[in-house]
Amino acid sequence: MKLTSFLKVLTLASIISFSVPSSAIAADAVRDTTGSVEVYSKIVTRLSEIQSMDKNNLSASEKKSLKKELKDMKKAADGLNRGVYLSVGAIIIIILLLILIL
Repeated sequence: MKLTSFLKVLTLASIISFSVPSSAIAADAVRDTTGSVEVYSKIVTRLSEIQSMDKNNLSASEKKSLKKELKDMKKAADGLNRGVYLSVGAIIIIILLLILIL
């Protein structure tokens, strides 16, 4: 194997290793799936309870605490959505690097 081809392969391997998320994060996401489903179902049931409530009879402090609870549930639901996102620019840069190296 020539030195230049070895360096190209080494560079490609290092770029891929830094651009791909670690497998430990993916393993944590798989382990938390059952817990996530339980939390999600609790959030959905609580939201349906809140929607069915008559909010006209609530005092100002109760409405404020209800808004705070809804914000906390939204943050919790956003935390359940774990994903890997690549921007279009990042994909183009990766493709260009692959073309240049190979």
